[in-house]
Amino acid sequence: MSATPVMEKEALVFDKPTVQDGSNMWELAKKLGLDLNSSYKYLMMSEYFSETCVVVKEQGELVGFVTAFILPEQDDTVFVWQVGVDPSQRGKGLASRMLSELLDRETCNEVKYLEATVTPSNDASQKLFRRLARTNETACHVSECFSEDLFPGDNHEAELSFKIGPMVHK
Repeated sequence: MSATPVMEKEALVFDKPTVQDGSNMWELAKKLGLDLNSSYKYLMMSEYFSETCVVVKEQGELVGFVTAFILPEQDDTVFVWQVGVDPSQRGKGLASRMLSELLDRETCNEVKYLEATVTPSNDASQKLFRRLARTNETACHVSECFSEDLFPGDNHEAELSFKIGPMVHK
């Protein structure tokens, strides 16, 4: 009697986005209810900032992304614009793994700080960035970045700035 081979589940593939990933990033952001930027933003990030963005695919399907860029006036700081994780991947540490992937890239060799803005009600993102600081044994400074009165209309919370660092590259 011959044994039937067990098919292993295809591993998650971490990569830099291509312009073809832009629309899938937009679709995932929309599905997740994230602040939805124009589809052009995701195409632009994929084309011009791919070195500081991360996509994760499972069996060829996008299941996570990070959009980020190095601040023009602070080349030791990478700013994380958005993190999206498909519900099928929640609770598996994918967001943390994507941030590690980003920070481990050659383009981030001189990066000492990671910054992001987070609304006060976004507990998951606050926990993500505080965990990043603990994992890297560094500080996490939180301050107000944009008060809610700066946003048009009356349906946007304030944005808190999370600044993590200094980071030590291993």
